[in-house]
Amino acid sequence: MAIVDDQPLVRRGLRATFEDVADIVVVGEAANGVEAVRLSREGAVDVVLMDINMPRMGGLEATRRICAGEGPRVIIVTMYDQDELVFEALRAGASGFVLKDSGSEVFLEGVRMVAAGEGLLSPSVTRRLIEEFARRPVVSGVVPDLGGLTGRELDMFRLLVRGYRNEDIARMLVLGESTVKSHVQHLYQKLGVRDRVQVVIYAYENGLIQPGRGGDPVGEMVGSYGGRA
Repeated sequence: MAIVDDQPLVRRGLRATFEDVADIVVVGEAANGVEAVRLSREGAVDVVLMDINMPRMGGLEATRRICAGEGPRVIIVTMYDQDELVFEALRAGASGFVLKDSGSEVFLEGVRMVAAGEGLLSPSVTRRLIEEFARRPVVSGVVPDLGGLTGRELDMFRLLVRGYRNEDIARMLVLGESTVKSHVQHLYQKLGVRDRVQVVIYAYENGLIQPGRGGDPVGEMVGSYGGRA
């Protein structure tokens, strides 16, 4: 894991969070986006904790460059949970978001989740993210065909967009978690996305989801997609 922030005290505090944790190792630090991109290309980093506002190159551009290839996953770390740059960073490929004043357990669980391919978004950010996409027109103007997905993959798609984790999906569909993980990975490959956060963005930006009614913050699938058996 790498920590990217232009403030030494912040980097020191985050590093201290992981000092006595056996399964998470901080292998590097960076004070700006240029250093972050270089560090991510050295091959030893799986997850990057990324600040947004930094000199030389900000976290948004650094995230875009890191996530453009097969680089590590990025978690955006910021003081502001209403920053429009958070939405842009998620579009750029970030796998999650956490506030700087979150407790150590949030950071520990977040890094573990993202390293395992999960997404990391607080409920308030998820709700605003959905509302933000709901206000915007479909990017492509054409609803993509999901006929290439199997029936199980389509089930995964619907449940991932609703925010369910692998263990929830396994319980709901009466499947083993390893089976769910396999279906989810195949789904990622077919959609060309990195993780479940990107699945949500894909669904909304392509007009596959419309906002829910009656207080449902996630919404319903647009149209009917049977999928292949």
